[in-house]
Amino acid sequence: MVVLWALALALAAGLAASCPPNFVLIFADDLGYGDLGSYGHPSSTTPNLDQLATAGLRFTDFYVPVSLCTPSRAALLTGRLPVRSGLYPGVLEPGSQGGLPLEEVTLAEVLATRGYLTGMAGKWHLGVGPEGAFLPPRQGFHRFLGIPYSHDQGPCQNLTCFPPATPCDGICDQGLVPVPLLANLSVEAQPPWLPGLEARYVAFARDLMADAQRQGRPFFLYYASHHTHYPQFSGQSSAGRSGRGPFGDSLMELDAAVGALMAALQDLGLLRQTLVIFTADNGPETMRMSHGGCAGLLRCGKGTTFEGGVREPALAFWPGHITPGVTHELASSLDLLPTLAALAGAPLPNVTLDGVDLSSLLLGIGKSPRQTMVFYPAYPDEVHGVFAVRKGKYKAHFFTQGSAHSDTTADPACHASSPLTAHEPPLLFDLSEDPARWPWARTLPCRCVASQAAVPGQPAATAQSPHPEGASPGAVLPMQGLGRMEGVCL
Repeated sequence: MVVLWALALALAAGLAASCPPNFVLIFADDLGYGDLGSYGHPSSTTPNLDQLATAGLRFTDFYVPVSLCTPSRAALLTGRLPVRSGLYPGVLEPGSQGGLPLEEVTLAEVLATRGYLTGMAGKWHLGVGPEGAFLPPRQGFHRFLGIPYSHDQGPCQNLTCFPPATPCDGICDQGLVPVPLLANLSVEAQPPWLPGLEARYVAFARDLMADAQRQGRPFFLYYASHHTHYPQFSGQSSAGRSGRGPFGDSLMELDAAVGALMAALQDLGLLRQTLVIFTADNGPETMRMSHGGCAGLLRCGKGTTFEGGVREPALAFWPGHITPGVTHELASSLDLLPTLAALAGAPLPNVTLDGVDLSSLLLGIGKSPRQTMVFYPAYPDEVHGVFAVRKGKYKAHFFTQGSAHSDTTADPACHASSPLTAHEPPLLFDLSEDPARWPWARTLPCRCVASQAAVPGQPAATAQSPHPEGASPGAVLPMQGLGRMEGVCL
């Protein structure tokens, strides 16, 4: 194992020294684990993403730490649990005073130290601040074109979502100014023409790639699409064409944008020099029913710590470097910062990181070093702390709570009416046998678990030491004296 890691580090260093790769990070919005054709959806029109899955590495066990927009995006860009950066509870609003602290080091800032041209297109949702203090140009991005928060955080009843004149579904948030489209720190349109927005983002991305090539430098593109967040929209080429309604049309346009980005790389001769990663911020907003996504066989969705809320589709594509296939290794959006930094030969920030370097896994010479994943609720507090922990193939739920975002599913545990519930002993599941973790999973007798992951920065709880030093008694409950538990036991 030590030899493999040494080989991985040497190979990553060699790649970075010879020619640092370009990075395209595509981040979808409210996309479910089961929404893509490559993840089993029978009617989604996603040929470009499915081709990425076929020609690249498809992850089956890729997670976000929180199933909500703002904290998930903070985790992606910093490699740190969002409770470290203070981006909780809930999401940032247009009038929020705070944002991603400038002391946090973003992936863009890490790569900029290696000479990367960095750009972001799409949804930011990590704060605006006075004079745009928290916007992407203040967080390491040389260029930015996008909306500073969710496109439903403003009135939309008078907006067109599908051409020529189909209005957006619903009324969105009232009592606010229309959402702005920003070019760096300037307002370009307010509100923007939604059916033309994705085409604008693709053009922005093409220009970034071409300019970086002319300047002889690598680039990092963070493409944070608004698709498939409610209210869905698309341009003429996708409107009414997916066979899956507005959600499907939105997803179809996202897929077409992915195809356009790949075509741009092909035209510039950059395919073999570019690592493309696709994933999403959280699970589907099932309360929207046909206007929401699909978690496949997984339980619940957005706003919960059940698998449907935190497990995401994820693809990695890099011809000549990544062998096509499927991996069941544990991975997270937290891991992208240390992974891309390693591949670029960039130094890591001098802070505690919760992500790990996956370059050995991507390059096919090792396994994921991640063995544990902790999950926080959308509204964490110091009393309850971590809600769930995955270690290897097992997942334990110490607390569960429903969410309005996951209403209308058949399972009442997903709904907002399902209260915060402590589980002693915790609910334990073998995800290799029971990934859905439904409440009627078979119950077997268990033996005690000797250890578990604790709150970051605190030692693990054990059966011998049920409350780790410095931890509040409710932060992470020890899995001691489990008795009988749902699922397959240790």
